[in-house]
Amino acid sequence: MGGKSATKAAYFDKLKSLLDEYKTIFIVSVDNVSSQQMHEIRLSLRGEGVVLMGKNTMVRRALKGFISEHPEYERLLPHVKGNVGFIFTNGDLKSVRTKILSNRIAAPARAGAIAPCDVYVPAGNTGMEPGKTSFFQALGIPTKIARGTIEITTDLKLVEAGAKVGASEATLLNMLNISPFTYGMGITQVYDDGQTFGPEILDIEEDQLLDALKSAIKTITTISLAANYPTLPSVVHSIVNTYKKVLAVAVQTEYSWPEIEQLKDRINNPDAYAVAAPAAAAAPAAAEEAAPKKEEEKEEEEESGDEGFGGLFD
Repeated sequence: MGGKSATKAAYFDKLKSLLDEYKTIFIVSVDNVSSQQMHEIRLSLRGEGVVLMGKNTMVRRALKGFISEHPEYERLLPHVKGNVGFIFTNGDLKSVRTKILSNRIAAPARAGAIAPCDVYVPAGNTGMEPGKTSFFQALGIPTKIARGTIEITTDLKLVEAGAKVGASEATLLNMLNISPFTYGMGITQVYDDGQTFGPEILDIEEDQLLDALKSAIKTITTISLAANYPTLPSVVHSIVNTYKKVLAVAVQTEYSWPEIEQLKDRINNPDAYAVAAPAAAAAPAAAEEAAPKKEEEKEEEEESGDEGFGGLFD
């Protein structure tokens, strides 16, 4: 009993020290992960992360003991189920995730195993003798005899993701030397600074976040203006719209201030400003007319200069 208690105490201390040292935890599933894969993953994460495994009951008991001082650890408890482990890190989350998921090995289909993905049998020659045609027929696989061997005529989905692999399906895949599955660590949840989220969140790019933020600001602004309820995004628009209304009132009344005098003068004396506008527009037009005249004069000079070379071959 003393030995077990000491082992538990040592594990609790190690878990507590890792929780204090690292801000991020990858909760990983380790179904069908070999000890060699675990060793290679530990090596690849050296300097960036620490892998900690343990019995779920012991992990839960340890976390519950820490919750009084760190209530945020309670968010980890619902995810400590099944065959899982912890990877602690302070490094770049995407880089660490890549190293965790990259170590995978191909594996043959086993009867009774849950298929992690859809399994297809490709069309083509199997190299098998015609006597095994009945085996393919029992599985509903279309075949024909070509050059004395069985040929599968079309691609066929043999096993769907999430379904159990049957004995016949496993036998056929092994006969065709197809290893349809790959096994390795999978990430079920990420804990970061007291928050938990799915690993797919790491695929969100900065541009997507900025676009979502801009869209949210536009929506808030629109609602605020429609409801006449001031918010930080709508204040600028409200000020501009109010100033426009003030200008409209000032134009229709005697109320005035220095900045609006020119606007009122333009409205009351449009002819005075209409004269200046054509004059300003005439200058570019005159310049455009002058340019073709200069080009015509230049062409005439070139033509007159060419006359001096006449009679060279006369």
